[in-house]
Amino acid sequence: MERAPRFVAGIDWSHGLNDVAVIDQGGSTIAHARFAATPAGVRELCALLAGLRASHTHSRRHVPVAIETCEGLLVHALREKGQQVYQIPPNVVAAYRRRVSPAPRKSDRSDAELLALILREGWGWLRPLPDVSSAAASIRILAQAQLRAQVARERVQARLRALLCQAHPAAVDVWAGLDYGLRRREARAVLAAGPTAATAQRLTPYRLSKILAAAGRTRLIDAEAYRLAEAFAVPVLRLPAPVEQAMAVEVRTVLDLFEQACRASDHLTTQLTDAFLDHGTAKIYTSLPGCGLLTGARLLAEIGDDPARFATSKGLRAYAGVAPLTWESGSSRLVTHRRICDRRLKRTAILWAFTSLTRSPGCRTLYDRRRTAGDTYAGALRRVAGRLLSCLHHCLATGQQYDEAAAFSTSTVVPGD
Repeated sequence: MERAPRFVAGIDWSHGLNDVAVIDQGGSTIAHARFAATPAGVRELCALLAGLRASHTHSRRHVPVAIETCEGLLVHALREKGQQVYQIPPNVVAAYRRRVSPAPRKSDRSDAELLALILREGWGWLRPLPDVSSAAASIRILAQAQLRAQVARERVQARLRALLCQAHPAAVDVWAGLDYGLRRREARAVLAAGPTAATAQRLTPYRLSKILAAAGRTRLIDAEAYRLAEAFAVPVLRLPAPVEQAMAVEVRTVLDLFEQACRASDHLTTQLTDAFLDHGTAKIYTSLPGCGLLTGARLLAEIGDDPARFATSKGLRAYAGVAPLTWESGSSRLVTHRRICDRRLKRTAILWAFTSLTRSPGCRTLYDRRRTAGDTYAGALRRVAGRLLSCLHHCLATGQQYDEAAAFSTSTVVPGD
């Protein structure tokens, strides 16, 4: 185990003033200060850490810093200065606070001391923030923004569909069997021209063909126009005319929001995939079965590009929440899946495993074997995701692209598969 440092610092951060406390190996507080989240404040902090010991062997970089967040301007500034930063989750801090003081009390200074104490006691099993490059950090920001935009788009789409069930029932099903459904540009254009059953019935095939062409459709325009006209002409239950007119206003309003959400999601997807393709490991990610540009970008965003972050594939699988977890006590033994993990990475890995079933014979064989052995659908997918992450770890460590024959040879079987 690595020897514990002589001094450990804890920072209770806020958007304005931040408290820092430094303790020694005995747990005694030897320094405390309050500094602003400004360049001058960061220089004051560095000066404090550098002046802890008058020796040519001492450097402020030898003082690890514990903080409750892994993001933000202060964390970025500390890492730019070369400081080793450890994230302590807020729930861990709260548990330690109850242990050292049963009475409910809290202060910025005591929290800073508590963070330093947690880091000192946990030295050897706590790990610093990974050394992620700026390119990977930007991909992470874009990936999270793209995911939030996608969720927002899906919520608006659900709201639009609920309105169409009342005002325009035919529109709910007319694009249901096509790719992207209501997200299709031509669908949004037609709905803008006919947001209700009454207005849609007045759309002639000629006008529908013009709308489809303006929306970017290039093939079978007339056939699609006649199909839509016939679908809209089928009698449906109708609201009273004044109510239907009011619904048309609301549908057009929500449709405008949906249009903006689709454009924002598409723009962020383009920015994300372009940034991913510029990264040096993009070819390795996309060489794996079922891993497209968006999936690869999301995997890279959560895993990062620090080669020392995961020493083994087992650590990566556990971080992603696809490695089984064993609980043993006395004669009882329970094997379950992990719930404490990077949930974005776990969701991406499970979706990746699902898409790989039709693109990798090895993944399909593994999935079928686990289902035959009694695994649930989700459990079998976690097994496939674990194997794929093991392959990804090997490819990133060696700089090689994916090889189906080598990935599913008998010499590379992961225990538990």
